Amino acid sequence: MKHFNSIKKWLENQEHLFYIFLFILIVPNIILCFTEPLPVIAKVCNVLLPFGCYYLLMTLSRNCGKMFWILFLFIFFGAFQIVLLYLFGQSIIAVDMFLNLVTTNSSEAMELLDNLIPALIFVVVLYVPALILAAISIIRKQKLTTEFVSRQRKRAFVALGIGVVSLAAAYLLEKRYEIESDLYPVNVCYNVGLAFQRNAQTQNYHDTSKDFSFQARPTHPAEKREVYVLVVGETARAMNWELYGYDRNTNPELTKTEGLTAFPHVLTESNTTHKSVPMLLSSISALNFDSIYYQKGIITAFKEAGYQTAFFSNQRYNNSFIDFFGKEADTWDFIKEDTVDSNYNPSDDELLKLVGKELEKGARKQFIVLHTYGSHFNYRERYPSEMSFFKPDALMEAEAKNRSSLVNAYDNTIRYTDDFLARLVNLLKEQEVDAAMLYTSDHGEDIFDDKRHLFLHASPVPSYYQLHVPFLVWMSDNYQQAYPALQAAAAANRMKNVSSSASFFQTMLQLGGVETPYRNDSLSVVSPLYTEKSRVYLNDHNEPRPLDDIGMKKIDFEMLRKNGISSPLSDR
Repeated sequence: MKHFNSIKKWLENQEHLFYIFLFILIVPNIILCFTEPLPVIAKVCNVLLPFGCYYLLMTLSRNCGKMFWILFLFIFFGAFQIVLLYLFGQSIIAVDMFLNLVTTNSSEAMELLDNLIPALIFVVVLYVPALILAAISIIRKQKLTTEFVSRQRKRAFVALGIGVVSLAAAYLLEKRYEIESDLYPVNVCYNVGLAFQRNAQTQNYHDTSKDFSFQARPTHPAEKREVYVLVVGETARAMNWELYGYDRNTNPELTKTEGLTAFPHVLTESNTTHKSVPMLLSSISALNFDSIYYQKGIITAFKEAGYQTAFFSNQRYNNSFIDFFGKEADTWDFIKEDTVDSNYNPSDDELLKLVGKELEKGARKQFIVLHTYGSHFNYRERYPSEMSFFKPDALMEAEAKNRSSLVNAYDNTIRYTDDFLARLVNLLKEQEVDAAMLYTSDHGEDIFDDKRHLFLHASPVPSYYQLHVPFLVWMSDNYQQAYPALQAAAAANRMKNVSSSASFFQTMLQLGGVETPYRNDSLSVVSPLYTEKSRVYLNDHNEPRPLDDIGMKKIDFEMLRKNGISSPLSDR
């Protein structure tokens, strides 16, 4: 009891609280020194300059609790930053992270929340008691002495001056140093501004794109019935597909499917769904991503060319371009929104039922887009129990010690996708018409694959495992007979390097015989004109950057080379 009273008395001392609050404010900067691949001078500046600013701000009131609460926004950023560092291992809070707060549905968030408990406990222990002590200080109107504040303010100016000198040194010694990218929390505040700007542009999308037209026209014979299906998968990484040399039987159906061409050297240009999928569904790529606010999607191109269109999704609304592009279709359905039950978790099988109904309409020209839930975490919930082939697959806690179970469950999701695509192909075969299917995944996934212990996707700095995706083209017998040159081109291009983000849209246009000024056959993998391009990645500021300029690690490039992806990595 005596010991407790001593601690209580020590904490009630306002000078002690002043130093405690100051230390807590600078904790994220200290942690970032150990996680970020910055030059030494940049790390020094990342601590000294913010420390000097916080120090000076804390002297603006004699009630240190009041100033601590005034700086609550930075406390929130700090807590958010620490949680993300726990999840991804490095990088500051990205623009995409703030946008994910409004585009990620609640069920996905809850699936992830359980796996962040250690980080959440840490930030609660770090920040909540301090905020309580600050509130008590405010309520009791406790004050620091004028002499103490004056003395600390002088020291704060000295610290701030040293911080400014370190900033000047960072700019002089490091040519690539940028305060809006490298100095926390300036970089986070800058990203918040960008997030608000992008959100406003997204909300105005219908106005900025209303006059857009692909000026599309059909080139295939009008009297022939045609069916084309474009499938956007979720979180499927190529290295776990038997089709690409994986040593487990994850593709028992597709490995024996005739008319299928699997491209092994395909990378996505984004590891986030809200960027990757819109690029897949439009002419937009990393090179011109900001044009997305003024263009429409592939469904509109097919509609202009005379196709009856449909869009079926096993994901919820997120008020983003996926929704906008999907609702361009003549028929659309986000099946998770068909009930008010937020726990409704239908399998991708439900999409096949909708495809069957759409085919029954018998329209002469049909174009169908499917957006599956594929291999999104929680993996065990993505497939029915009878398709639990690799076992054990029950442990889903995001811990490296559970990797075997996590991989088993993940591989089961790939087997389920294999079965899903095979049944879709059979549906198309039954039509006995010119038909083709195009499939890729929006991005891959980390599953504690190496010493970094990374998990999930959408990290500000991507890994190889998040970028290497499957890419499949299937053509019916009728289609191959009608357009043998396209099948031959697909076979000829199979081993070439491909960007799914740039080639998915273009390939589908050529398969469907849709001509438009936005079509570029040098990006279509079924064209003899297909040309390999250097790899780029869409960074957080929507800039196309070569892979060797986005912070990827040596181990990622080793994995790229191991999997035959060894083209120049410089800008296009």
